[in-house]
This record gives sequence, C-alpha cells and structure tokens, in this order.
Amino acid sequence: MDFLTKLNVVVTGPADAQPMVFAHGFGCDQQMWRHVAPSFADRYRVVLFDYVGCGGTDSGTWDPERYASLDGYAADLLGLVRELDLHDVVLVGHSVSSMIGALAVAEAPERFDRLVMVGPSPRYIDDEAAAYVGGFTEDDIDELLGALSSNYLGWSAAMAPAIMGNADRPELGEELTESFCRMDPAIAQQWARATFLSDNRRDLPRVSVPTLVLQSRNDVIAPVVVGEYVRDRLPEGELVVLDATGHCPNLSAPAETIEAIAEFVDGGRRHP
Repeated sequence: MDFLTKLNVVVTGPADAQPMVFAHGFGCDQQMWRHVAPSFADRYRVVLFDYVGCGGTDSGTWDPERYASLDGYAADLLGLVRELDLHDVVLVGHSVSSMIGALAVAEAPERFDRLVMVGPSPRYIDDEAAAYVGGFTEDDIDELLGALSSNYLGWSAAMAPAIMGNADRPELGEELTESFCRMDPAIAQQWARATFLSDNRRDLPRVSVPTLVLQSRNDVIAPVVVGEYVRDRLPEGELVVLDATGHCPNLSAPAETIEAIAEFVDGGRRHP
C-alpha cells in the first residue's frame, strides 16, 4: 500500500535529520500544525500527513472495517513510518492521535524515540468503579454521538467553538468548524465513535519511550485530571500544563506549545 499518497504525506527539513512526525486530531488535517511544525524543520525531518477522509486525502480509500477502531489509524501511521523507513521518530500527536500514537509505539517501539501527547484522553467516559474521571458520562457521549449522526453540520457548528475555546477569538472556532465540515459525514461519524467510545487505559503502560503530556489549563474535552492520570500510568511520563484555553493549543497558543515541545525533544535528541 502506498501510504505516502494515501495519507497525503509532506516532508520538510534536512533529509538526514532525526524524523519528527506530527499527527492531527479528529476532524482536522495537517494544516492544524502550520504554526508549530515549521519551528522544528531546521533541525528535524518534519513529516506531516492527513488521515484518510481528511485534508488532501481521497475518501475513496476509506474502509469502514479497517477504521472501526483506533487500531486502523495506528496501522496507517506505522505504514507511513515504515514506508519512509523512519527510525528514532519523535511522534507528536494531538487529541485522539495521542492514543493512536500510543498504540503505534507499543506495536513497534524500535521505531520511536519520544512521544508528545497534546490533550490526550485514554477514555472520555467516567468509570466510577475504577475511580476514573474522563470528563463525560455515558449519557453525555450518547447525546454527542446522536447529535453528530442526525445533523453533522449543525453539530460541527455548535461543537467546534466549544472545543476550541477562546471565545474572544471567534476565528479559531470558525476554522475548526470549517475543518469538521470538510469531512465526509459518514467517515466523521465512525471516527467519532472510535474516538469517544475507546478505552486505552491499559495501553499506557506499554508506551516504552519518554513521553510528554501537554495539557491546556482549561480544556472541556481533556481536563487536567486526565492528563495527570495519563502521566502517572506511563513508564516515563511527564506533564506540562500550558496557561492556555481550549483543546487545540497548537492553534490557540502555538508559541507556548512550541516551547514545551522543544524543551522536551531537543534535550533528548539522539542525533544532535
């Protein structure tokens, strides 16, 4: 399978530098990294891509069976890494790509050097029996998925600004709304189910590389308590809480996001 074409891969930076792969979140595309990724292209081989159904990809390659769970997305990510023959990868994943990245690292740890999780959540639904706080009840998620299925464009217009936060900068919410609306509704519905119904808590201890958990101080999708949970279950995890609002600090607080990532990855580079 030609993953470079399938995933609309774009590579910049020195060809012989350590690779740094940026993976976007639900309903987004590689453009969501445009304020962050260029800051690393002088010293890393920066790899950007779009998941199937997003950005510049061909929705005709989408397979409902393959993408019924996050495993299919992790398989695509690994396919890209292997096709480019990348090693010592620094993987930066936003939102659901944090868990997709965890699955990829657990499957092929020899390919990865470090992992950055921006706004991760291993499970969105609270689990009272395990004293786990995900931030949503089962009814919340049922309502969210129901609204998405019945009126995807309306759901996007209502949810994207709430996810983005920063009501004083409405253009950010508008950008996320437009990104959501560019997705095929059928693909969006299935990816949303795979995302919001997933439970990757048991996968966290399998992430064997140093990992940075990067959280916004105010995030309606992934509150700080979730970031603390993720950090505590990773073998080598650390948490940085940004003085930022919303679930997309890569757009709303790029300077702070760049600084936190650079401090984490540059200090541990295998190929200076």
